[in-house]
Amino acid sequence: MSINTTKHDENITYASKRRTILRLLSYLKDYKGRIVLILFLMFLCVGVEVLNPIIIETALDHYILPHDYAGLIRLAILAIVLNLLLIICVRIRMLMMAKISNRLVITIRNELYSHIQTLDLQFFDSRPIGKILSRVMGNINSLKDVLSNTITTLIPDLLTILAVLIIMLVKNPLLAVGGMVSLPLLLGGSLYIEIKSHKRWQINNQKSSNMLAFIHEDLAGIRVIQGFGAEAETTKTFDKLCEEDRDSFMDAVRYNDGYSSLCNICFVLGLIGMYVMGFYVLGPSKISVGLFLAFGTYISMFWQPIINLSSFYTQLVTNLSSAERIFEIIDTEPKIQDRADVLPLPEITGCVDFEHVSFSYDENTKVLSDVSFHIQPSETIALVGPTGAGKTTIVNLISRFYDIQEGSVRIDGYDVRDVSIESLRKQLGIMTQDNFLFSGTIMENIRYGRLDATDEDVIEAAKLVNAHEFIIKLKDGYQTELSERGGGLSIGQKQLLAFARTMISRPKILILDEATSSIDTHTELLVQKGIEALLHGRTSFVIAHRLSTIQKADRIFVIDHGGIVEQGSPAELMQKKGAYYDLYTAQFKDVI
Repeated sequence: MSINTTKHDENITYASKRRTILRLLSYLKDYKGRIVLILFLMFLCVGVEVLNPIIIETALDHYILPHDYAGLIRLAILAIVLNLLLIICVRIRMLMMAKISNRLVITIRNELYSHIQTLDLQFFDSRPIGKILSRVMGNINSLKDVLSNTITTLIPDLLTILAVLIIMLVKNPLLAVGGMVSLPLLLGGSLYIEIKSHKRWQINNQKSSNMLAFIHEDLAGIRVIQGFGAEAETTKTFDKLCEEDRDSFMDAVRYNDGYSSLCNICFVLGLIGMYVMGFYVLGPSKISVGLFLAFGTYISMFWQPIINLSSFYTQLVTNLSSAERIFEIIDTEPKIQDRADVLPLPEITGCVDFEHVSFSYDENTKVLSDVSFHIQPSETIALVGPTGAGKTTIVNLISRFYDIQEGSVRIDGYDVRDVSIESLRKQLGIMTQDNFLFSGTIMENIRYGRLDATDEDVIEAAKLVNAHEFIIKLKDGYQTELSERGGGLSIGQKQLLAFARTMISRPKILILDEATSSIDTHTELLVQKGIEALLHGRTSFVIAHRLSTIQKADRIFVIDHGGIVEQGSPAELMQKKGAYYDLYTAQFKDVI
């Protein structure tokens, strides 16, 4: 078992981060009224905060030193009222933003999930499911922090810095310059740290995704792992991934610690600069006690938000990386999608034509090369041949899970690329050897084939494929709850349920891809009548390695070397003694 640990390396620029933040903030447009109220409360809070040092200055210079205690009491009452208002406004603002951010998480998650549903199979073939899951869950949750903290923390801090800077420059420019003497050092150091750390957070995000993908793969294949006694080996691999995640995190957070230390140093230098400017440049005679204390508070208010950003910085950078990974998927265009001018496919009879079709999964090695055939409505076509010859590829092209490079695939004369995907697949019934069942009741799983089916329709479909008997023997019958992937049922039972699900969909074209591979001979005899009922009146493509199951096929296509090397009825192909004859005799040599 291996996990793809290829490094997703990007050159992260300020422009890309700015675009990411603006894109996130664009989701707030549906909440304009509430955002305006939040911003108003925010300005109100910042206004009260910057007034507090002025209240202290006034109390000292105009009431305490002149011994005006009546005025001091009035000022104290005003300060209490303003700060109670501040507490109430902060509380309301936080609650409102929490509600908005939670709703936005649902909006973005739904958008991401809906978009993933439209992506083609090549997207899923190239990515472990665990990595996709990490973006739908973990990365989305990180966005809530970005949106919430940007409004509730970042913007208020920036407003506070701006307001304090203006007040300091108005009240005493020289003291303000002294308090900000270390600002160039902070800006230069922050730029350096930011450039270095953002890329490291990207790497850490990738390592965390690798670990989650491995866990998902490991748990999905736990039977294989335990069956081969590979627990120790997978544990070693997991330990290695954990170490890589830890090391990448430590490498990234080391820079954040450096930013925190830089902020504290600059804050201390700012205080020293103010004291030097106040005592040695201006002199005590030019500065009142209240002004000096107020400036000390303002210097603290100026630098404290910057220091707060040191703790917020790690979260912001990490969450921006998460946002970029989410938008990467949302911006992924599905390779298989409807054209602008497509029309719905009308009800079909089931005529299928391949016209000089060539196809390659990687655009280098051709799986099919110049394949042509014509299928009449209601014909049953069996596809046989060695593994990897292209049998499943042919039925995948009929379903338009992939697009061909050359030629055309037509159903009732309509090119499958000229009709909507939904209207095409609605008239197809597909059964694969992987009989996936969802968690839920047996009734719900069978009804998945046609959501408007009645309970009677479900039971009738189950009877046709001989699944009814084993279902009613279960404790809750059709209401029996199935765990993920149908745990608790045998492989044959799961396959019978999949047959019933396909039966109830009433497809015009039926595709059975190794659909009886997991059914034992006795069960196969029971379900054969149901299969015949399913095939009756429908164009059908049956892929089978067990040649005994396709003896009633109208035609057999022997697929090999990228094309159809032989075709005809079972009897005709046996008389030819060609490729099919060799396959048949090899499979039944003991009988023959």
